[in-house]
Amino acid sequence: MLSTVLIVLLILILLGAIPTWPHSRNWGYFPSGTIGLILIIIIILALMGRI
Repeated sequence: MLSTVLIVLLILILLGAIPTWPHSRNWGYFPSGTIGLILIIIIILALMGRI
């Protein structure tokens, strides 16, 4: 159950980090890319049963 909550929270954070606001367009894909990488790692660990 904890892994499901972590995945849902990371998906919400990933959606919030998409550079759509004018002040964040210059950031590029760094915020969403980093959070996406963390999300992929959490999903892999959850599928392996480590979380």
